[in-house]
Amino acid sequence: MTRPRRLKRDVGQPGPQAGSARPPARTPPSILHHTTRGLYPRSDLPDDPDRSFHPSPSSQDLSEFEYGLIILVYGFQRWVQSCMAAANVNGLNALDILVLHAVNHRARGRRLADICMVLNIDDTHLVAYALKKLTAGGLVLITPKGRERHYETTDRGERACLGYREVREHFLVPSLTWVSGHEGAVKEAAGFLRTMTALYDQASRFATAATAMQPKTAPVHTKR
Repeated sequence: MTRPRRLKRDVGQPGPQAGSARPPARTPPSILHHTTRGLYPRSDLPDDPDRSFHPSPSSQDLSEFEYGLIILVYGFQRWVQSCMAAANVNGLNALDILVLHAVNHRARGRRLADICMVLNIDDTHLVAYALKKLTAGGLVLITPKGRERHYETTDRGERACLGYREVREHFLVPSLTWVSGHEGAVKEAAGFLRTMTALYDQASRFATAATAMQPKTAPVHTKR
């Protein structure tokens, strides 16, 4: 009599045990929310998009701050371009100018990754394209060091940054001194903005972790 043929199993793979339950296909949301329960309660997470939402007074204050931040960002970008144009350096957008100043001051002689970190920019392609334009314009010089490429300003780049500072000192600084009210106000505002940057980064990490197990909708179709 021929024995029934048994299915082969990979060596080292444990077989099913009697009475053992199959592991769940996904981690229960309660386990995920347990790690962030202290900061973000379960009821505050966006599980039901159709439920009514009532913002707190702190949320309304934050909205006022964010609106002021939006108009500040675009006003600053316009000023950066106008200031550099007044220094007789034309053809650069706001990001190009900010990258030029970073290479000239806070990230002098640094790599692409360092420049992105100094400016807090995640998309390295934007900074790489700005550096390509600045190098082609004779404002930035590439210095190879081993397998890495380091960036620093040329003499023309130095003169452009110096002209920018002179225009800012002449037209913006006197008005800022009059508006600030007391000594150290601008420095305090800079510290507050850095603190808010850290809070936004922290909240982004918590929001990503807290909603990681939720089903994701399809991306918004923006092309016609």
